[in-house]
Amino acid sequence: MAFDDLDAEISYLMNAMEEQPEDLHEVEFRLRQMISGMRAEGLPVPESLINLEAELDRLLSKKR
Repeated sequence: MAFDDLDAEISYLMNAMEEQPEDLHEVEFRLRQMISGMRAEGLPVPESLINLEAELDRLLSKKR
């Protein structure tokens, strides 16, 4: 994934979390796909994505 594409996807996910909290499961799914793709390509996963994943887990666990 090109850096510009990655940056755009992260921006989209952050905006979706803020503007559409009812869609957090979709955001979580897309984030996990992105992280899996990076790992499959042998790319390091930025700490900010790992932190975002943890925050989503926290938010979603509150909703259950």
